[in-house]
Amino acid sequence: MLMVLCFLPSPATAEWTGEGRGILFWTDDIGIFSATRRLTRDGDPTQPALDTRLTDQGDDVVFEPDLSLSRSWENWLGRTTVDVRGQGFIYADNPRFNHGTLQLQAIQAFDKETRLRLRFYYAPNLLLGDNEDRQPGMTGLVEEILTSYIWSARIERQLTSDLEVRLLGRYGLRRYNDAFAQRDTDFWTIGPHLDWRIAPSVKLGLGYHYERGLADGRNQPQLEDDVSYVNHYASADLDLKIMEQLSLLLAFHYERNNWTSGIVGDERNGGHEDIIQGEIILVRQVTERIRLFGGFQRSNRKQSFEDEAVQNNNVGIGLSAMF
Repeated sequence: MLMVLCFLPSPATAEWTGEGRGILFWTDDIGIFSATRRLTRDGDPTQPALDTRLTDQGDDVVFEPDLSLSRSWENWLGRTTVDVRGQGFIYADNPRFNHGTLQLQAIQAFDKETRLRLRFYYAPNLLLGDNEDRQPGMTGLVEEILTSYIWSARIERQLTSDLEVRLLGRYGLRRYNDAFAQRDTDFWTIGPHLDWRIAPSVKLGLGYHYERGLADGRNQPQLEDDVSYVNHYASADLDLKIMEQLSLLLAFHYERNNWTSGIVGDERNGGHEDIIQGEIILVRQVTERIRLFGGFQRSNRKQSFEDEAVQNNNVGIGLSAMF
């Protein structure tokens, strides 16, 4: 369906538009920085299992470049918009954690109130850190590397001029390097989103996701490493226009992972994980096409079988420009 929408006939007047963005971050934990960055209702909030030994990896400065290109045209279905987005994470002192993602998207507007949004997200060779090799006969720590493939669809309906609802469904694959192949996971997600303009200067966003993930480790009890789960994710964000060219963005996210392993000896058997995250961003509209912004993120992760929680703090400043 995504390919069909991308290749519908388009008029010669259709043009590409784009947006470039760059953010410079300081993070106090490179091990979970990218997971914290993706914990949003429009991102990939249900991250793969992160063992505690992968956290507390020290601080670093991270540059996050982001480039989006978009094209729209009219057709017999209505109006089609396709875009491609590339995002990177470049670490100043720990380059082995460098990685990038690619997103392809098609939006079909059937009328002013109804849209279908299709998306493919690809995140190859993400280094999670050095972890225990549980394969038979192996000992010691080796790199844990993950590649994610996620397909999603959203049906979006404008109920009134101030209220929009969406229904999200997605299916994904998480594939690991051979040393952690038992963690290969297939998952699916469903959930509603709501955007409500409460007042001319106040916009509220709400979202909930239910997700089920099944890992290969559930069929390999000898490894005692089943990361299958049931996930509940809730998110709320508030967009406040303080002045004509100044906005404040606030967001709160909560995630509950109920691990479903039934393997005796698996530390996740009967366990769960709670993640709480908040963020604040101040945005300054410099010109019609240029914005400056700065913000702070803090997350708290706690496994039921661990004594202490894991925190992550990120401070960032950035600039975006449309062209």
